[in-house]
Amino acid sequence: MGGNGKILAVDDTPESLRLLTGILSDEGYEVRSAINGELALRSAINNPPELMLLDIRMAGMDGYEVCRQLKSQPATREIPVIFVSAVLDTDEKVQGFELGAVDFVTKPYQRDELLARVRTHLEVGRLRNHLEELVHERTRELRESEKKHRSSLLDFITAIAATVEMRDPYTAGHQRRVADLASAIARELSLEEEQIEGLYLASVVHDIGKVRTPAEILCSPGRLGEIEYSLIKQHSQTGYEILKSIDFPWPIARTVLQHHERLGGQGYPAGLKGDEILLEARIVAVADVVEAMVSHRPYRPGLGVDAALSEIVTHRGSLYAPDVVDACVGLFRDKRFEFE
Repeated sequence: MGGNGKILAVDDTPESLRLLTGILSDEGYEVRSAINGELALRSAINNPPELMLLDIRMAGMDGYEVCRQLKSQPATREIPVIFVSAVLDTDEKVQGFELGAVDFVTKPYQRDELLARVRTHLEVGRLRNHLEELVHERTRELRESEKKHRSSLLDFITAIAATVEMRDPYTAGHQRRVADLASAIARELSLEEEQIEGLYLASVVHDIGKVRTPAEILCSPGRLGEIEYSLIKQHSQTGYEILKSIDFPWPIARTVLQHHERLGGQGYPAGLKGDEILLEARIVAVADVVEAMVSHRPYRPGLGVDAALSEIVTHRGSLYAPDVVDACVGLFRDKRFEFE
């Protein structure tokens, strides 16, 4: 930056233009001049100044049109424009401000007044630019911090998921496979990546409440009795209690709480219906059932993909959300989805 600042002076009267550029140059400003609106616009676009002093009444393209075009282009819209003109009419001044001018200096002007206004608007422009830089820098820092925070959350969630699966070797990998399928379903439903990220993490810990379920029940090779099954059903509420105090940017605790709710109110723990159930929980519900049926369990062999899809299609609209079922079926039948 040269001198005290870069200014573009525009006036179609040569004498006025020389006077204006002389005053500004004497104060140490780097001044360029233009004798008409077309030249002024071209000069500003090619080499944007910090401030423009612009005559209004010029032959050809007048000052209003120059200002209008400047404000319409991203590269020049932030250039402060001071109209320097013999215009005294209030309506014309209002028009100038509406076009984006920051000030008016009326001819004949006082040298000290002109310079004071130039200094003021240059300083305001620099402060605004500095503030923008600070905001951009702070935003970048926050994004970097958020990335580190989310990475830590993923590490934490992965660790506690592994803890659950250590106690239940028969379902090792179940939560991760459910997370993979749930994420794929969410993409079929065109969810935002931000929401899918939260869904994935919720899926990875959807059975975390089983840490409080006796291991002999988790690993039982036979069918569970009523009391044993009631203990298993507590895992949704338990998972919620474990996760609810953690300040996740997604509804992870509520998704874990609701993943066994069913569309018609047949699920647990609250018997929620329809849209009372989070979309994320509706997705996990389908992914959970499909993965469980496909995979081997101590009390039965894996039932296969066809049986799993038949289950969710049969209960489409009664137990499971129709859009989620359709997306899941499409993944397996049309896109050849497979569990790792």
